[in-house]
Amino acid sequence: MKKTNNSRRQFIKNAALTSAGATFATTFSAKSYANILGANDRVNVGIVGFSNRAKGSLIPAFMNHANELNFKFVGVSDIWNRRRDECQAYFKEKGWDSVKAYRNNEELYDSKTVDAVIISTADFQHALHAKEGVEAGCDVYCEKPFGEAMDDIKAGLAACESSGKVVQIGSQRRSGPNYHAAADFIKSGKFGDITMVEMTWNVNQPGRWRLPDLVSSIRKQDTDWDRYLMNRPKEAWDPRKYLEYRLFWPYSSGIPGQWMSHQIDTVHWFSGYDHPRSVAANGGVYVWKDGRKNPDTMTAVFEYGPEDDLSKAFQVVYSSRMHNSAGGVKEIYFSNAGTLNLENNTISPEGGLTERHARDMGMQPNLLPEMSLSDVEQVETSANTGVDNMTSAHMRNWMECVRDRNTKTNAPARVGYNHAVANIMTTTAMHTGKRVTFDDKSQLIVQS
Repeated sequence: MKKTNNSRRQFIKNAALTSAGATFATTFSAKSYANILGANDRVNVGIVGFSNRAKGSLIPAFMNHANELNFKFVGVSDIWNRRRDECQAYFKEKGWDSVKAYRNNEELYDSKTVDAVIISTADFQHALHAKEGVEAGCDVYCEKPFGEAMDDIKAGLAACESSGKVVQIGSQRRSGPNYHAAADFIKSGKFGDITMVEMTWNVNQPGRWRLPDLVSSIRKQDTDWDRYLMNRPKEAWDPRKYLEYRLFWPYSSGIPGQWMSHQIDTVHWFSGYDHPRSVAANGGVYVWKDGRKNPDTMTAVFEYGPEDDLSKAFQVVYSSRMHNSAGGVKEIYFSNAGTLNLENNTISPEGGLTERHARDMGMQPNLLPEMSLSDVEQVETSANTGVDNMTSAHMRNWMECVRDRNTKTNAPARVGYNHAVANIMTTTAMHTGKRVTFDDKSQLIVQS
């Protein structure tokens, strides 16, 4: 594969801007860009995979900042001809400049027209597509999960970290003001030691990840099935595994890769631990018996903490169901002093050690104040939705880091690697029925 021509990028690197230093979204002004960078210094970006996620969120988030920061979409790579046509029609409908369509990533990179790419392909492809991108000389915004197999994420991480390219993993909570406020409060020591975390992601959506109309219309000759499979076992054409891949292992883990990866990442961020000490999990297809292989219901129990100090360990309980939405999406952190609730962005003494119970044990009471995360840092009311505002802030953070070239993104490749380790541990535990641990030295999952 040929390397991308980066002559324009070299100018940008030589004229790198200094970061404003904000933790979740830097604030370079449009005027400052205009004074330094001209039209010839535009950052040209390609879309790798015109998915629903790209169309509905990633591209609009990018366009929120493209004019100000002098970025432009110039190409789309998708192995299905329908998606290529839809992408070009989408840009035309929006009144944006047209993009050129490429049949695959080799064509895109060999065109030498792109400085950066946004990757929104199937879950199992992300790490390897990120590897392709940085090795072609491009900065990369890569959707999560980073990957679904240890060999893939190891290869992706090594390529990203050795490339010197700017990489952002699509863990957009890392750019959410409320999450930064929570991280700051916990790391300040005011919360006390994390003793337990409860997380849920519950929906009642029988059509979730199902695309029956597209499945009935796609033809093998209109795409590239062998290229889609990448390093997965070769098998006969299956349009469901191509389009509804989130329902089928080994193309996706389903719930862990799609939802848990967001939430378990906050545990790593807030606690400073890269991965769980151990995971036990089970689940199954209990309701939506439509031929899927990935569970519609699952529960996982994690233990986090240093290997040599059990007194610092804590437990995370994660549950998700796709057939009853009661409980919704929740992330609640507990300490002996109270509760930090990211559903309503509050800190409270709820559950903390009261004076009565402390006195009975000859101890001092331990209670948090009643407060909002906005008292720690300015927080938007809807910042916990994880959709438009955080994705936009996350995309901007990547774009500004591409300009700056000296500032790390909020979610570099290592962040993706770590959440992928937790995902793969969980999937292994569900598939085997065994408790699994992780060996730091070998970077391998161990079944108990």
